[in-house]
Amino acid sequence: MRVGLDARLTRQMSVGMKAYARELALRLPRVAPDLQFVTFDRGGNFGWQEQIALPAAMRRANVDVVHLLSLYAPAFPPRPYVVTIHDLIHLRFPQYFKAKVGPYYHTLVRFVCSRAARVITDDPRTVQDLQRYLGVDPARTRVIPLGVDDRFLAPIDAFAAPRPYIFYAGNHRAHKDLGTIFAAWHSLPEELPLDLYVTGPDDFGNVQKTRANGRLVALGDVDDDALASYYAGARALVHPALYEGFGLPMLEAMAAGTAVIACEDSIPAVLRDCALTFPARDVAAARMQVLRILQDEGLRTRLVNEGRVRAAGFTWDRCAAATAQLYREIVEA
Repeated sequence: MRVGLDARLTRQMSVGMKAYARELALRLPRVAPDLQFVTFDRGGNFGWQEQIALPAAMRRANVDVVHLLSLYAPAFPPRPYVVTIHDLIHLRFPQYFKAKVGPYYHTLVRFVCSRAARVITDDPRTVQDLQRYLGVDPARTRVIPLGVDDRFLAPIDAFAAPRPYIFYAGNHRAHKDLGTIFAAWHSLPEELPLDLYVTGPDDFGNVQKTRANGRLVALGDVDDDALASYYAGARALVHPALYEGFGLPMLEAMAAGTAVIACEDSIPAVLRDCALTFPARDVAAARMQVLRILQDEGLRTRLVNEGRVRAAGFTWDRCAAATAQLYREIVEA
């Protein structure tokens, strides 16, 4: 069986989408030696190369099944094919994105999904969104959770900070709702020493960057090794996003031995019982969960231990093996 992988890493793709495409292209040949893989990794989006040249190259390669590893895809790839849709956040919160995004989903993405043999997604919540927003029959979906990079499972030297800190890892888009974590941090008791570390640039505008016994630290660009160190040194990862498809930072934090506090609408189902959660935009509830982690070492230790065990089961090899099995099922059918 020959499998064609649309493994392009383009400017439009998020960090998580690129990690998924990169890891599957690397690991599929290793976990599925009975299959042959043809990787297509050149070309951008929204042009002749994507819509004409790429499908033609796939047909010339005589592949039995194609996997479109992102929603930035040709409209007419060779069939049968599968497509991965990590989430539909752009359709859940259209007010936070450019006006042209919605029409792209409702036309090309909907059309690609309608012709796909299967639509892969990361969490059961997105199955419901695929049906609601794009009309995808749940029977044609397959939930395959993402994996954690091996470096987060290895022993890590924790970042040595001058004060205890809580941590946020991710971008600063509006749906990430950083305002909730800022407000919760500011409202903590003044006598409590605690910093807030955030990846990415200081683009926080008029946000007060200090409290009585702590400061807000923008870390800028952080490579994976430094990220693992920041996870391991934190008292907790706090993830306030209104919604996530899977939320790799929560899985990475658990693998690195960090307690996780997350918005109940953002944490993936497979991690929910290993974390503390709070309702979306609920500053008081987020503050309470941070205080619980800081004041109850037994609770924090339990979450760390349970999270490590859970995260160890979600490797990229496992993700790749489940994906390869889907290819076999489609071709055999």
